[in-house]
Amino acid sequence: MTVLKRDSQQHTYSDYLMWSRTSGDELLDGTAYVKEPPSPTWSHQSIIVELSYQIRRALEGTHWRVCIAPLDVRLPKSDEPDDEVDTVVQPDVFITGDVGKVDSRGLRGAPDWLAEVLSPGTARYDRRRKIPVYERAGVPEVWLIDFNQRTAAIYRLSAGHYGPPTIVGLQGKTQLTVVPEVTIHWEPIIAQVGSADNR
Repeated sequence: MTVLKRDSQQHTYSDYLMWSRTSGDELLDGTAYVKEPPSPTWSHQSIIVELSYQIRRALEGTHWRVCIAPLDVRLPKSDEPDDEVDTVVQPDVFITGDVGKVDSRGLRGAPDWLAEVLSPGTARYDRRRKIPVYERAGVPEVWLIDFNQRTAAIYRLSAGHYGPPTIVGLQGKTQLTVVPEVTIHWEPIIAQVGSADNR
């Protein structure tokens, strides 16, 4: 899967609603990006499913909610109406503690935590294009999971900015900072991906 600019025009959410497909398309500061085939790999999807499963179980009975892509997350720069929002993303997995941000179109406003699972065709886009967008939107904690390298780069917002990420190995357990109720156990994720790759 690769990420390409759709065109050289500036777009808003109202434009996006006319041409976007059900998954993969995003809008970053008015620039449209589309993901080209092939679709995500079985391993990529296995990681997302296992992550969301662990998170959902940990958050059962709390006010926190977890969601997986595809779901539009609109990131307004101020109080502009939806039609004028120029940034719409579809994080692989995200958590919100504010159900007031949830509506029939998805989520309006920054999630409290999110993760992107990197693939060779999207890693550069996630690191260079999306991290600055997440920083500007005020996402408190972002994980970029690189399964090939067996690492996660964890960005935490401090005084409105991300410093250099903390790099952790995909081993043992890693606790979310923003949502401390959640601890990710890496072994089940690695096992799930390994069993998928061996088929």
